[in-house]
Amino acid sequence: MGKKASDIITGAIREAIKENGLARILLATGASQLSTYNELIEEDIEWGKVEMFHLDEYIGLPMTHGASFRKYLRGRFVDLVHPKKANFVSGEGDVAENIRILTEELRKAPIDVALIGLGENGHIGFNDPPADFETDESYIRVMLDEKCKLQQVGEAWFSSIEEVPNETITMTVREIMKSRKIISIVPYQVKTAAVRDTLNAEIGPMIPASILRTHEDWTLLLDEESASLL
Repeated sequence: MGKKASDIITGAIREAIKENGLARILLATGASQLSTYNELIEEDIEWGKVEMFHLDEYIGLPMTHGASFRKYLRGRFVDLVHPKKANFVSGEGDVAENIRILTEELRKAPIDVALIGLGENGHIGFNDPPADFETDESYIRVMLDEKCKLQQVGEAWFSSIEEVPNETITMTVREIMKSRKIISIVPYQVKTAAVRDTLNAEIGPMIPASILRTHEDWTLLLDEESASLL
């Protein structure tokens, strides 16, 4: 699955560089994405022509913390391939100013390819249900629901639910959907209900990932476990 996702991302990056001289990518984090990064860092890509954005980050969590998504991306991607620019979401310091600067950078050009995971509660980014499908903002502050927090503990990013921050910054649903190409790699038994509902439930804020069905270029990669309820 990781190799397949990496192949798609690599093709999109090369095509964007050929057309525009630059590729812009949007990256998710979490346990489901590890195999993709292991493959992607081995690809022959002109990384000096790639700009990276990422989806979300906890508010108040330092980058030195093991659960920080900035730490995740630095250790597994940025410090290994050295892209032209890495635009991180920061939940430290002046959060409103951080969002303003990030939004300004993001809106300079479209995202060519986005790696977007699905949460156990059907979220994309940290847009937990009921997600905001209407805001035109690029990034917003959101509160995490209990199921989302339990997923973070279940994946061993935190030792208890009390340690999980209550609030995060996330890219909005509308902004995610502006990406030219979206790839979702969704393994594991714990994702079966989310996968079933994403593909079969009514499209709406209670199953945020259901909106991906309306995207013109979305690829969903499953394993036998995550697809077992289909």
